Amino acid sequence: MAVRDGERWLPGAIASIQRQTLSQFELIIIDDGSTDQTPHIIDAQFRSDPRIIAIHQDRLGLVAALNRGLAASRGQFIARLDADDIAQPQRLARQLEYLERHPEIGLLGTWAHKINEQGLVVGTLTPPPGTKALLALLARTNPFLHSSIMMRKTALERVGFYRTAFAGAEDYDLWIRMSEISDIANMPEYLIQYRIHSDSISHTARVRQLFSSRLAQQVAELRRTNGEDPTSELNAPPDWHAPDTVNVPIYPDLAKLFRFLDLADVGNLQSAMGRVDVSALSNRSFPLNHAERRVAQIALLNLLKNDIAVEVPRSTLLWHFIRLHPMRAVTLGYREFRGQA
Repeated sequence: MAVRDGERWLPGAIASIQRQTLSQFELIIIDDGSTDQTPHIIDAQFRSDPRIIAIHQDRLGLVAALNRGLAASRGQFIARLDADDIAQPQRLARQLEYLERHPEIGLLGTWAHKINEQGLVVGTLTPPPGTKALLALLARTNPFLHSSIMMRKTALERVGFYRTAFAGAEDYDLWIRMSEISDIANMPEYLIQYRIHSDSISHTARVRQLFSSRLAQQVAELRRTNGEDPTSELNAPPDWHAPDTVNVPIYPDLAKLFRFLDLADVGNLQSAMGRVDVSALSNRSFPLNHAERRVAQIALLNLLKNDIAVEVPRSTLLWHFIRLHPMRAVTLGYREFRGQA
């Protein structure tokens, strides 16, 4: 369990592990430089429960925190839980039982109930259970809930830990690599409560997540075709604004697209004056997925409503805004009109 400034829901997440019907476990909690009461909550639990291991580090980020926890783990099976989610009492026992019955499975997730800030169930997450369906989905999206994962340490050690280069989608990259050396599955049981709350990721974090997901997909394709992984030596997330990015064979199209998607953050608009490239929006060899189209429409709307001086005609911006998703264009346009009324 990696956590930063999670005092609000951390006690409940810890308690949900302490209530497990499987009592033999170690709960490794990594505090990533919290400034609220999180360190005190962790240390109090550490003193009262010998199964809890407390690790404190500077603000090094989620990937560093997760990898530090993995390195400290001693079990043959490793489970994950975010500090704002809840594990059902039978979660660890049911997953362990499944993995012991299915030695071919290296990565195992579950279904989940979505809960709101008050803990009320507001929906469900039911990804496919079987390996074949999951592999088909994994090629284009992440079909696993991070908080539901249990994995074999032997499989994890074969592929390596989370990678900083894929920040925002470090779990997705890891699942793809694990699927290349073992079968994968989801248990069709609601063993996790996944919390939806107001502290959602910003546009900037969302764009990074989308970039890392695309990068993970492209690198996986390279591994399949020629066995190469050009990101294996990267120790930081790529900067798609770096001048030489478009010359790097692995992501010239990615760089063009995500330089544009950055404009979904209003704070980036001034830096784009006169230098907006919309060619990535209609690149047939690199079609946008649903999430990328949504962010692109927000970027286009920002350009249109703020009247930023760019060389692209407003009619072209408006055409792309409507073309990418006509119904959403109407919805976004209506909201903007209401906001100005």
